[in-house]
Amino acid sequence: MSTAFVGLDYIVDVMGEGGHPARCQAEAARREVVRHANQAAAFCRARGWPVIWVRVGFSPGYPEWPAASPLFGGARDAGAFLLGAPGTAFVPELAVQAGDVVLAKPRVSGFYGTALEAVLRARGVTRLIVSGVSTSLAVSSTVRDAHDRDYAVYLLEDACAAASEAEHSAGLLPLPAIARIIRCGTLASLA
Repeated sequence: MSTAFVGLDYIVDVMGEGGHPARCQAEAARREVVRHANQAAAFCRARGWPVIWVRVGFSPGYPEWPAASPLFGGARDAGAFLLGAPGTAFVPELAVQAGDVVLAKPRVSGFYGTALEAVLRARGVTRLIVSGVSTSLAVSSTVRDAHDRDYAVYLLEDACAAASEAEHSAGLLPLPAIARIIRCGTLASLA
């Protein structure tokens, strides 16, 4: 089974210092999600598995901005999630490397409006290891979309966070029906 790692929204505006709104910053730091994501990415690279980083962002002028969205509605006025701006940079401690695939998404799911599925299909991927911030939004949406596209999905729980532990736990609650919940320490079982 061909496997890929997909890491979502490890960016300044979601979880970094000085980001807007960076609502997951404290919880992501407490859970050490970037350290775990880096471990998972290194594990996958060592096996020749693709490592894919997907970040939310809007093009200059915000042409794909959803004004009616409670989540993104204020982004344009705040200058948040603007591709090429400091807020959509990956947090400095994330170990993105040459050879990794980097994609931008204009909505919550890593599949929406991106080349993610084309990248996965071109590489013959059938199994995904998914992680990111926030558990209840980007991770949950991407896991659901991956399941509905017939991927075997593994959610890397200790590389995920939300604005609070309660929100993280609530985001995880329905996912065992469509994904296997794993931790970094169990990645070797997938090799």
